[in-house]
Amino acid sequence: MMLFVLPWVGFGCWIVCFWWMHRISSRQDAMLKELHDMTKRIEKLSKAEHDLIRDVHPQVGQIKEHIETVKEAVSPDRE
Repeated sequence: MMLFVLPWVGFGCWIVCFWWMHRISSRQDAMLKELHDMTKRIEKLSKAEHDLIRDVHPQVGQIKEHIETVKEAVSPDRE
């Protein structure tokens, strides 16, 4: 009797183990997909930020030049 029950118990354990590993794998896949989507959003925001900085950077230099000109014009030491 025991010789007939043990193989079925082993088979049941394999089924439970396979199901458990499949469940863990599904959770890992979902987490990796979420992480990949988050990475894409961060890259998109980083690119937009980089483009903004590139657009503003030349203007910062021009603003500094204008500030120096205005500072010289309104300086009390000016004669």
